[in-house]
Amino acid sequence: VQLVESGGGLVQAGGSLKLSCAASGTFFAINVMGWYRQAPGKAREMVADNRIDGSTNYADSVKGRFTISRDSAKNTVYLQMNNLKPEDTAAYYCHAGVVVRTFMEGDRYFEHWGQGTLVTVSS
Repeated sequence: VQLVESGGGLVQAGGSLKLSCAASGTFFAINVMGWYRQAPGKAREMVADNRIDGSTNYADSVKGRFTISRDSAKNTVYLQMNNLKPEDTAAYYCHAGVVVRTFMEGDRYFEHWGQGTLVTVSS
């Protein structure tokens, strides 16, 4: 499974960006797609995710500002980021939890990561 991200860049505080992540490859289902981020010197943290049942989760720091959406037909997840703050500056990584159905072993679950896209918010 390959995850291809796009949409990062440089924006002023208060501005907006939209990230996209498209999954390709062979799989039975994508149970969850979402975004994590990692700022310099900090641990990677979950930003938002969207599950196969339609439920979503957000980090407290982005609630009310970021919106995650998913186009299941295109195996693509989006992250609309509004009212960006300098503390949102980080490398953003797409994540997908994928189910592969095999004949011998049944359903197997794999986690995949994108290569990362940089978001820089200037003050």
